[in-house]
Amino acid sequence: MGDYTPSIDDNLLNISDRNKLNEEEARGIIRAEEFMYDLDESIELTSSLILQLNKTAFGHLYEWAGKWRTSDFKVGSHIPPPYQEVPSLIYQFLEELNFKLRKSSDNETLIKSIAFAHHQVVKIHPFNNGNGRTARLLSDLIALINGYDHIILYHRQGEERQTYLEAIRAADKYDYKKLEELIKQQLKPMK
Repeated sequence: MGDYTPSIDDNLLNISDRNKLNEEEARGIIRAEEFMYDLDESIELTSSLILQLNKTAFGHLYEWAGKWRTSDFKVGSHIPPPYQEVPSLIYQFLEELNFKLRKSSDNETLIKSIAFAHHQVVKIHPFNNGNGRTARLLSDLIALINGYDHIILYHRQGEERQTYLEAIRAADKYDYKKLEELIKQQLKPMK
């Protein structure tokens, strides 16, 4: 089991410049956000929807988009569960998440649900790539269907990135306080 970083040559558009590939990926994220804004706010969160978010964001670039991963690998120091377990882990996670969201009656419960959702996607790592971005899209979708604006949890560099990574590591140890605090700071009603 090795670290998995897709080769720049693995894209469907044959883009060889890393900056141009990053721009294309960013365009895909915008497409996925637009897709989310078109969804009905009473939508049930399903595995099909998570697959669709990933495919909408990355399908124009990568063969793996919108499909559960089919191999095991290490991500930094994190070893995601075996790929064969991904579908059932996602199903179990969504059962619990939808239960939490149905019972959600205040901001505090919503924040806890978003933190749980975000962390579980990162932890399960269901896709070959784009897992953090898919986790952020799902977090945004949960906020959106509950009347809140976009949440910015992740930063590519700097102190904010370290704070985010520390929050994820704490959540790995079942301590969601830091991640919940980051979400609480970002959770703003839609204008």
